[in-house]
Amino acid sequence: MNSSSEFPNFGTPPPVSPGGPLNPKIKRRLVVGGAVFVVFFFLMAAFISGKGGIIEVEDSQACVVVNYITGNVEVYNTPGFKIFMPFAAQAFLFDKSPNKFIMEGDRDVDSNHVSKLTVRANDGSNFWFETLEIQYRIDPMKAGIILADSGSGTAFKSNWVKSYARSVLRDEFGRFSAEEVADPSNYNTATASSENRLNEMLAEHGVIIMQIITPKPQFEARYEKAIEDRKVANQEVEKLKAQAIQLTRERERRLANIERDKATEYELLLGTLEADRITATKEAVKLTKNADAQKIEDSASGLALELANKQQAEGLKVQAERQAEGLRAQVEALALQGEILVREKLAQKFSSIKFTIIPYRRDPAPTRLEHSGLQLTPGGQQ
Repeated sequence: MNSSSEFPNFGTPPPVSPGGPLNPKIKRRLVVGGAVFVVFFFLMAAFISGKGGIIEVEDSQACVVVNYITGNVEVYNTPGFKIFMPFAAQAFLFDKSPNKFIMEGDRDVDSNHVSKLTVRANDGSNFWFETLEIQYRIDPMKAGIILADSGSGTAFKSNWVKSYARSVLRDEFGRFSAEEVADPSNYNTATASSENRLNEMLAEHGVIIMQIITPKPQFEARYEKAIEDRKVANQEVEKLKAQAIQLTRERERRLANIERDKATEYELLLGTLEADRITATKEAVKLTKNADAQKIEDSASGLALELANKQQAEGLKVQAERQAEGLRAQVEALALQGEILVREKLAQKFSSIKFTIIPYRRDPAPTRLEHSGLQLTPGGQQ
C-alpha cells in the first residue's frame, strides 16, 4: 500500500459508487480520518484551555498551575515553557503589564473607562476632573489569589479598581475646600493619600496601584474666577516677596561691601600703623644707639677732662704750696726783722711821694691846712 492509501486525503471527497454501498476501504479511511480529526481537535482544545501539560509563559505574563488531584497551586513569574500533568492540572495565564483605569466623560464605556470623577468639597461646592487616570497592574506573586478571588483571564480588570477608586478619591479630595484643593500641594497630598489607601484595599486582591494622574480640578464659573483672582493676588504677593528678598539681598550685599571696604581700610590702617610703629621703633633704636654712643663719647671726654683738671689742680696745688712756702718764708723773715724792716719799707714807699702844701686861710686863725690838686704817681710824680 502506498503512502496515499495509508493516510486519507481530507481535502478530496471520497469517491462514491453511484447507486451502491460505500467501498470498505473508503469507509475505513473515513473512520480513521474522523478519529484523527477528533484527537487533533481534542489536543488543540486541551492546549488552548491549559490542560495539555505544557504552556508558554511570555515576559508580560504570570502563570498559575492548579493541580486538581492534590489541590496545589503553583505560581510562575519567569518566562518560558511550563510542564505539568495533562488533564490532571490546568494552567492559567494573567497579564502582568500595566493597565489604565480612566475616569472621563459623562458615561461608562467599559470596566476600565468610566464617567468623570465629581467631588463635593467640604465647603459644599462641587469640582471635578475632566480626565483622571489610574495606572495599575497585578502582583505576579499573588496570581493564585487573583485566580481564586477574581477568576481567570481579565476578570480582575472588571471589579476591584472600579469598585474602590471613586469612593476613595471622593473621600480624600473632599477633605479640602474648593479654594484649598486649587493649591497643587493639597491635591498632590490627596492623590498620594488615595494611592496609599487603594493599595491597602487592593493588596488582598493582588492588585497594585502604580500611579494616579490627576489633572487640575475644574470648578464652577464663580469659583474659577475667585481662584484666578486669588492666583493673581498670590502672584502679586510672591512678586512682592521676591522683591523683598531681592532688596534684603541687595542690602546684605551692600553691607557686605561696606564691611569689606571697612575691613580693607582697617587692614590698611593697621598696616600703616604697623609701618609707623616699625619706623618709630627703628628711630628709637637709632636714637638709643646714638645716645649710647654720645654717652660713651661724653663719658670718655668727661673722664679725660676730669683727668686733665685733676692734673692741672695737682699742678696748681703744688704751685700754690710753693707760693705758700715762699710767703711763709717771707713772713718768717719779716717776723725775724721785725719793725726795722717795716720802717724800711715805709721809708721806701714814702720816699717816692711828693707833697705840695698850699697855705689856705678862711678865717683869721686857721687851725688846719688842706692840700689841693695833689696827685700821687709812682715814683713821686705829680
